[in-house]
Amino acid sequence: MKQCLLADDSAVIRKVARRILEDLDFDVLEAEDGRTALDICGEEMPDIILLDWNMPEFDGVEFLKELRRMEGGKQPKVVFCTTENDVVTIARAMRAGANHHLMKPFDRAILTAKLAEAGILSPVS
Repeated sequence: MKQCLLADDSAVIRKVARRILEDLDFDVLEAEDGRTALDICGEEMPDIILLDWNMPEFDGVEFLKELRRMEGGKQPKVVFCTTENDVVTIARAMRAGANHHLMKPFDRAILTAKLAEAGILSPVS
């Protein structure tokens, strides 16, 4: 079973994403801030990370830079999941090591399509 870390300070976003991901047979971990997310990655590196841009402790970009320096930290697919949508912001996330970008709000169809695009799910999931 693939493992996904939801790193988002919104309990509502985590709840919605968890339901979708569990229906897609993911083992789901949650973190409400960047520090907790890094601690989780230090214990067990997930296959994919849905990462919020604006979080306490470390924002998404700071988290991502630290993640990519960790042992095994280059392996997870990271999808920035945020309301930030300007080209400069997206480019900054990609330079920091994000693999994909997903706009909030999202639903099952959008998240499933993004995970297929990232190579995490087959396109028919």
